[in-house]
Amino acid sequence: MNDLNNEYDTVKDRVRQLLDKQTDSGHHTFRKIKDLAAKQGIAIGGISVILAVVMIFFYLLYVVFPIFKSAEILEQKTYPVAVESSVLWGMEEYGEIGFQLKADGVFSYFDALTGDNLSTHTLSLEPGETVTAAQFASHEENLVILGLSSGRILLIKQAFRLSYPDGVRKITPDIEYPFGQDGYELHDGPIKKISAAKSEEYLSIIASDGDKTIRYVRYMLEESFLTDEVTLSELNDQTIDSEISADYLLHDPTGSWAYVISSKGELQSYWMEDDELVSNERLSLTTQNVQITDVKFLLGGISLLVGDSKGDIHQWFPVRDETNTYRLQNIRTFEFSEHPIKTIYPEMRRKGFLALDGNNQLGIFYATSHRTVLTHTMENLTPESELTINSRANHILISGNGQLQSWQVENEHPDLSWSALWGEVWYESYPEPQFTWQSSASTTDFEAKFSLVPLSFGTLKAAFYAMLFAMPLAICGAIFTAYFMAPKMRTMVKPTVEVMEALPTVILGFMAGLWLAPVMEDNLPGVFMMLMFLPIFIVAFGFAWHYMPSVIKHSIPDGWQAALLIPVILLVSWLCLEFSYPIEKLLFDGDMRVWLESMGIDYDQRNSLVVGIAMGFAVIPTIFSIAEDAIFSVPRHLTNGSLALGASTWQTLVRVVLPTASPGIFSAVMIGLGRAVGETMIVLMATGNTPIMEANIFEGMRTLSANIAVEMPESEVGSSHYRVLFLAGFVLFVFTFVFNTLAENIRHRLRRKYGSL
Repeated sequence: MNDLNNEYDTVKDRVRQLLDKQTDSGHHTFRKIKDLAAKQGIAIGGISVILAVVMIFFYLLYVVFPIFKSAEILEQKTYPVAVESSVLWGMEEYGEIGFQLKADGVFSYFDALTGDNLSTHTLSLEPGETVTAAQFASHEENLVILGLSSGRILLIKQAFRLSYPDGVRKITPDIEYPFGQDGYELHDGPIKKISAAKSEEYLSIIASDGDKTIRYVRYMLEESFLTDEVTLSELNDQTIDSEISADYLLHDPTGSWAYVISSKGELQSYWMEDDELVSNERLSLTTQNVQITDVKFLLGGISLLVGDSKGDIHQWFPVRDETNTYRLQNIRTFEFSEHPIKTIYPEMRRKGFLALDGNNQLGIFYATSHRTVLTHTMENLTPESELTINSRANHILISGNGQLQSWQVENEHPDLSWSALWGEVWYESYPEPQFTWQSSASTTDFEAKFSLVPLSFGTLKAAFYAMLFAMPLAICGAIFTAYFMAPKMRTMVKPTVEVMEALPTVILGFMAGLWLAPVMEDNLPGVFMMLMFLPIFIVAFGFAWHYMPSVIKHSIPDGWQAALLIPVILLVSWLCLEFSYPIEKLLFDGDMRVWLESMGIDYDQRNSLVVGIAMGFAVIPTIFSIAEDAIFSVPRHLTNGSLALGASTWQTLVRVVLPTASPGIFSAVMIGLGRAVGETMIVLMATGNTPIMEANIFEGMRTLSANIAVEMPESEVGSSHYRVLFLAGFVLFVFTFVFNTLAENIRHRLRRKYGSL
């Protein structure tokens, strides 16, 4: 017995030695290294993907964040330059040179940063003649109209010539007389108020001598081909007896409107018709006991900015009423201060403006976004203090106590706010507040409109119609392929559908825009008959096949019956297209598109229906492949057990297979939805790219992704447009993140619920 035990121990030790030797072999060690490398590689890859997504998220935030940053001002210097007695003062474009015109006709230029005098120009005035009124007739041309004490007017142009001696920019100011130094006689007495508007062909002027008499003169600009001199040819000379005091006199840049406003808040508007001013309306701009303290035009001359003694600033602009007449409406109010508004100064290139109140508080505002960008209390100012800003809106000069304060301004994106991006905005010349995206136009008076609502709506609309087309086909096809189709047929159908996913979407968009859209327009009744009759005939064929004689049914191998639907689908589609024109002629008088428009339904050739079909073909392979795998992976013992207990094939499918595969099917749908939301090229090429909010299936849309693709190459880096496009990308990122998170939670719930089957 002892010998047997010893022999057993010897064999056991030998086996252990062999196992240890095998464990320590190079092959096993190499396998352990590969397992470890794979484990670490997968972990690093997963972490890298997470880090990449997080970095994209924070980079988008980094680019978007300046949109909502408040303005900042930084005092540069205070120096002695008295401008309180000036009739006109301001700065050139770069904010380096300031200018002031005094009543004696001396035009002086000074360094806006140091106050050093640069040059002085004396206007050609007659002895004893003084400047009593001055206004810009055109900011773009630096054209100024002067009203003189003799009743004469003089037009001067400021010229700021750039040169680069030794590579350093130098600005040389000068005064020119584009219409001559003699001026034009306008009034018998001093001109106290004056305003003018110049276009390429006309110059119109309104002026007042301080009484209620308004003088309106309209000139045509005539250019001599020999001397290149421009002269004024009078077209109309009109005298208007105003019923209210002309404390403020304004003439819009187009020369179409004139406003006479009293300090009591009364306004009389005039409209130009046949070269004459015709009375339009009279109204009160303020409530009782509230005085008007300043009135200025916003950029473009459409809106009036009215400051009052309560410290509020109101924006008014004309809106067409039901009688096709323009009436001024108070669009928005800026509640700035408890003290009266002292002065308002509009920006020259944006719809922004600055204001000073009686308590020396400075405010920077933006009209369209209804945004108070900055408020700052100034020091060492007087009741006569005024302000000016250069055309680039980055330098401010404020007068007071015989000195000037120079401030630098950082205010890059005042036109953007939460309400401007996501709310209805009432833009000038619009009949009502609207959600509008329009980032560019052909005119310099254009104001960019950056509402993201139409783009978000278009994104969801395109995805909705795509999923409406793709989901039934993809899911039903996946069910039939995985559960009913013969294995050999499945090996042909599934790869064929999956290969469709490799088809470039630009090809689908190209075909949809240039081929499918015109075909659908020409055969619109046939398309709708196809959508209506194809499901009916497919179901009818199924019922007919069910009641076929057994000899015929058994002649087709089980699982191959779907092939019989191919000729049915082709035949029904052909018949629908063949009968399209007869039906259109019978029911729609030969043109269904015109009939739809007569019913108030707009029709665009590249519309949501085209996008839905084209994008649906791009989404179908994704949904089909994942859903088919989920259904095919349902354990056979579940279906066999259900069938063994007496359930029919359809009962087993509905009550066992689909619930078990529901997490995978739901994942397929959500992945397809994510693909549809982010799709770019199909929407870009198959729709009109019009950012409108219409549920009409016959109209197009513009999606967030297509908008980024279209406009990013044209946007200026760092501009509001550029950052809003990144914000659109951020919104798209959030859309997909929310959808995927929601889908993952639902998928986990479905898995927990049906995982025990």
